[in-house]
Amino acid sequence: MLDVGGETLILTHDMMVEGVHFLTGQDMTDVAWKLVATNMSDLAAKGAAPIGALLGHMLGSDDDRFIGGLREALTHYNCPLLGGDTVSGVSPRSFGLTAVGRATHVPVPSRATAKPGDGLYILGTVGGAMMGFEALRGGLEADTSAYRRPYALLSEGQALAPHVSAMMDVSDGLLLDASRIARASGVSLEINRARVPIACPPNRRVDALRWGDDYALLFTASGENLPDVGVIKIGYVVEEATAPIILDGELLSEADGLGYQHS
Repeated sequence: MLDVGGETLILTHDMMVEGVHFLTGQDMTDVAWKLVATNMSDLAAKGAAPIGALLGHMLGSDDDRFIGGLREALTHYNCPLLGGDTVSGVSPRSFGLTAVGRATHVPVPSRATAKPGDGLYILGTVGGAMMGFEALRGGLEADTSAYRRPYALLSEGQALAPHVSAMMDVSDGLLLDASRIARASGVSLEINRARVPIACPPNRRVDALRWGDDYALLFTASGENLPDVGVIKIGYVVEEATAPIILDGELLSEADGLGYQHS
């Protein structure tokens, strides 16, 4: 976050690495789309509107596919490409994108300002990317778009920003990202497992709570005058307990494997 003149700018950077964030041999149009979408999701969690992006690109034989997907995604999110750099290299390939956005509401939503007594809400579903990844990896006939081409909830994030006490996107797993809000805010979050909206079979609910790449918006709020954008209440903010997450009465911490941990 950077104050410039009368504007508050939001800067975010995400990378995608072959074999970690996308499968080897995956269509590069989808890789480019996802690279843009992950950055736009970070802006959405701040209630920001895109201004532009800078690309770090590792050259390869299918660059035309990547460029096509990049153009499509940037056009979709109304985000111009401002510049960047290219390098040669060998597998695994990696790409980086820095996005710049303009805050549409001040104070800008933070993960550090949840308050006891607030409700815990989610906009979007979890588990869809998990199912798409498994189908794509296994060569199955199934809808894999949730993994290949996630959508950032930009307009919804802007609508929610004036009403939330804390907000972030779900990229590394619902439980893990919820723990980050809890840790940053000095609170604990009570979550009702059955209330979490999932996009997978019911018997995969436990897995869905720990899988990332869904890019839902997770936020806390008093619940008063929330915009009608389809949010679901999944729990409450409570005074800090001995663990950041209380899932159906069970105390959970990061040591319990809440989601994807970057090494």
